This record gives sequence, structure tokens and C-alpha cells, in this order.
Amino acid sequence: MKIHGKLNYLEMAAVDIEATKAFFSSAFDWHFTDYGADYTAFSDVGLDGGFYRAPLCSKAEQGGALLVFYSSTLEETRNDVVRAGGIILKEIYDFPGGRRFHFAEPSGNEFAVWSEPA
Repeated sequence: MKIHGKLNYLEMAAVDIEATKAFFSSAFDWHFTDYGADYTAFSDVGLDGGFYRAPLCSKAEQGGALLVFYSSTLEETRNDVVRAGGIILKEIYDFPGGRRFHFAEPSGNEFAVWSEPA
């Protein structure tokens, strides 16, 4: 939904667009629309956006924005991420208000997944 002054779209670099698409399709059931060989878009995942081909990635430790998914089954989602080829950067841990883990997808971009306290 387009609302003035609200976030509407997110674009991220991807070294390997095909591997990134395969990962998100497998781990989170995302669907993509390709716009040429160097750009792919996603929608209906909470925030629309896309990946563009570039030799860069976003990591929180380097000041990149950390995008955080929600999961009602944190351990199951962690297993789905690993099965799809994600690399766990921080195992499940408690934080004030819940639990979460961090992972990198095949192009190296860091994401997190959180859930309510156990």
C-alpha cells in the first residue's frame, strides 16, 4: 500500500541473484519477477522490494540496516534457513521482549528472525 511518508520499497545488492532468489523461495516461499538479468523484484512479503546485481552486501556490523523477519516457530524457521543454504551468524538467543537469530543469505546479506519469549 502506498502511504505518503511511509516506507514503500527496499532494494538490496546481491552478488548472486539466482542463489538469493532460490534461497528466499525455499526458506520463506517468496516469489520473484525478473526485470532483466540484473534485477529481480519481490512483493507481498511485508515490504515490497528487489535485489540488484552488485559485488556488495549489507551487514549490521558494517552499519547496514538489519531487516528482521517474525516467526511463530523460531526453531523451525532457523532449520528452514539452514536447509535453504543460509549461514547462521548468531544462534538463537534471548533479548528483552523475545528471542532471535541472525543469518546470511547466499549473497552475504544479513537478516534476523525474532519470536516472542519461550
